[in-house]
Amino acid sequence: MFRQYRLQDFRLRLVVLVYAISIIGILVIGSAAEEYQSQQLLGMAMGTVAMLVLALMDYRILLNFSWLLYAVNAVLLVAVKLFGVRVNGARRWLNLGIVRFQPSELTKLILIVFFAYFFTKYRDRLNTWKVLLASIVLLVIPLGLVIAQPHLSTTITIAFLFCILIFAAGLSYKVIGVIFAVTIPSAIIFLNLIMQEGQTLLNEYQLRRILAWLNPAEYGDNAYQQQNSIIAIGSGQLYGKGLYNTDISSLKNGNFIVEPQTDFIFAVTGEELGFIGCAAVIILLTLIALECLWIGRNARDGEGTIICCGLGGLIAFQTFANVCVATGLMPNTGIPMPFVSYGLSSLVMFYMGIGIVLNVGLQPKKY
Repeated sequence: MFRQYRLQDFRLRLVVLVYAISIIGILVIGSAAEEYQSQQLLGMAMGTVAMLVLALMDYRILLNFSWLLYAVNAVLLVAVKLFGVRVNGARRWLNLGIVRFQPSELTKLILIVFFAYFFTKYRDRLNTWKVLLASIVLLVIPLGLVIAQPHLSTTITIAFLFCILIFAAGLSYKVIGVIFAVTIPSAIIFLNLIMQEGQTLLNEYQLRRILAWLNPAEYGDNAYQQQNSIIAIGSGQLYGKGLYNTDISSLKNGNFIVEPQTDFIFAVTGEELGFIGCAAVIILLTLIALECLWIGRNARDGEGTIICCGLGGLIAFQTFANVCVATGLMPNTGIPMPFVSYGLSSLVMFYMGIGIVLNVGLQPKKY
């Protein structure tokens, strides 16, 4: 299970980057909502243990149990539907006593491992429609269970993650062209349909978020979160107002940003650490994503490459989406920022992913 590895192949630089961004996240969360800081520290400790175990365990063991992991994930998502804790109208968590666990976060990592195995096994036939359709069916099962929670932001993330994985696996550009030819018109039709009166494709609150983004003046009650986020980021200017400040003009201190420790953590970062703090967060997360891609480039097999590309792409996408929401460039989707936003399930999942990537790095193709 555990093998002997060469210490010089351990990517310490990646670990340092992960801890650096995690510490920034803990500090900003403590400033945004101090009561959640200890939980984030607990998540970092749990994530560190999981990261070290997975870094030393041969990732091909996980690949051998891909179908079992896929089945366990489906069972967890069904359990959420049947026994999950309901918060703000959504049933997304399982109560484990000490902590609440969000299986949809683990779904992202399990699907990375599963499709790395699946796409590599059928790589020679990946560009046949039979294999492609089979992979889509395998995606639809967990995707449908996540949609039923409902959890639109994770649904979007998983769908985008699937595109990253199938591209990394070597899908033909011809097939990609056909998919784009179908997807783009479908997206335009979908947007037109949801704008029609009496539509049933989206929940009311999801539709109002989109309308508030398109027309914030008319839907002020739904747009105030993003509008205040933009004001907060701008008010930080170059150096910010400082962590744990008691400035009465602070939007965070005035409770003008709801749940600032989660989806709008970037707004708190901008207000309290300024442009420099925001730039540091984006640069660190970009470097982590690039480091994952670099390790994947030197992986000994296709599975390792796909795993690293999948995690790197996931970190990049969630960072991009979170910043876009906080700055008003996208509708409010509720996508957390990796390693920074509060959330034990998300934090531990990313640490586990980094652990698997580190193990891929310990087995480069030069051996």
